[in-house]
Amino acid sequence: MRKNFSKQFKDKRLFFLLPFVLSFGVMMNNEKYDIAIELERWLSDAEKVVVAGIGNPIRMDDFVGVKIIQDLHGKVSEKVYLLECETVPESFIQQIIDFNPTHVLLIDAAILGLKPGEAKLVKPEELTVFPAYSTHMLPLRVFCEQLSQMISVKIALLLMEPKKADFGEGLTPEVQVAAKEITKILLFSLP
Repeated sequence: MRKNFSKQFKDKRLFFLLPFVLSFGVMMNNEKYDIAIELERWLSDAEKVVVAGIGNPIRMDDFVGVKIIQDLHGKVSEKVYLLECETVPESFIQQIIDFNPTHVLLIDAAILGLKPGEAKLVKPEELTVFPAYSTHMLPLRVFCEQLSQMISVKIALLLMEPKKADFGEGLTPEVQVAAKEITKILLFSLP
């Protein structure tokens, strides 16, 4: 992946992401997984995007998805629709359909076996390979299947490793720092 490093950054947008890649990339199967580059690529053809934060406000780091949405409020264009779904994203299906997005990005905490705060961009069909830990009423894979049957849209999940999902409020320091980095990346990458 690093062989063509300079070619990847000829585009000014990708060059801008270099600091995020260097500070936020995580190791996945002995290869550098660069969340900033993955998000930029996934959003490269986006015209309208729904970004939905998922999580339980009384389960500490599980709330990270909603916290990122809160941090994005007032900072994105009219081509981006932000949703604070908490634990019931299925309650927002009609709002998503009405916005008619080209892309839907779901942000949530998930136990992936990474370091706290590390993130991975996942396609809905990949959800079966991850542990079944969930604080949601409807499993996210089922939600994604339901949504894709109702509207033609690209769906991805931005999953972040929590440190603690115990009862309590507030994010742990590691997850708080990572959430701020993801917010910066999204502000740059969203249309």
